[in-house]
Amino acid sequence: MEKISYLKRNNKIPLLLLPGTLCNEKLWEHQIAYLADIASITVGDLTQNNTIEGMASSVLKKAPERFALAGLSLGGMVAIEMMRQAPERVTQLALLDTNPRPPAKAQMEAWHQFIQMSKEGNFISITKDYLMPGLIRPAHQGTPLTQTVIDMAEEVGPAAMERQMTALMHRPDAFEVLPMIGCPVSVMVGEEDSVCPVEMSNEIVREIPNSHLTVIKDAGHLSSLDNPLEVSRKLKEWLQQNFRKGSI
Repeated sequence: MEKISYLKRNNKIPLLLLPGTLCNEKLWEHQIAYLADIASITVGDLTQNNTIEGMASSVLKKAPERFALAGLSLGGMVAIEMMRQAPERVTQLALLDTNPRPPAKAQMEAWHQFIQMSKEGNFISITKDYLMPGLIRPAHQGTPLTQTVIDMAEEVGPAAMERQMTALMHRPDAFEVLPMIGCPVSVMVGEEDSVCPVEMSNEIVREIPNSHLTVIKDAGHLSSLDNPLEVSRKLKEWLQQNFRKGSI
């Protein structure tokens, strides 16, 4: 009863959104507008730390006392770490296009290459020429959406990118945390995500007891940009469904 009255007094659900690598609040622009009627939204800053643990701790220090949490890709990894550090503060969780596995050798080599490219002054080329094909679905390549992705990377900047990729290289094992997550969990993935394919999200659902999977059609890795309306609708359903159950 106390949880419900908290929401009635404040009128909106506290919602924390976490962006992916080289992304910022623009990743969630549609969702922020679409959910504004039911959620009080904050976008976490994942640019200041070079470990997943440090990112999670930093976000928690600035977060509301209790909140709903959604993260995409790197943001999802940080969200899982937040569930390790402070599970009692998260009322419901959404993991979008997230990789629960340890980093692969090829990924490590690519991140080292990108950090070196950045140091040599080729920072923008990383997103434009190397990452872009995996970030949004083929039908959106070459559209204004690609410029949005490039703009985000420029705003995040090379120093933060190096910290983020260092964090990815040394990320903790998410599989240790997943079975212990007790809050309601929505797992979403773009049907055309080649970076974190659907099977990775299936792995997450198999490990988390109270979870379900939604495959977002017409979307790649950055599903919140690729098919923003569908992601926004699913996030609203997730928020409202768990509010009705009194999870917050």
